[in-house]
Amino acid sequence: MNWDRIEGNWKQFSGKVKEKWGELTDDELTKINGNREQLEGVLQQRYGYAKDKAKDEVDRWSNGL
Repeated sequence: MNWDRIEGNWKQFSGKVKEKWGELTDDELTKINGNREQLEGVLQQRYGYAKDKAKDEVDRWSNGL
């Protein structure tokens, strides 16, 4: 799915993000506010992903929507 669409409808997609990455808090999701780079950064911090792995995970998730 096009990231612009996810960003524009972030409130709807944040629930799906929480389903996929349940350790993310509501505050983090609010801060991310649809920004892909911020999502990748939070995934790196929370899950210990390397930068490339975080990008791949977000790609895989968004393509599956």
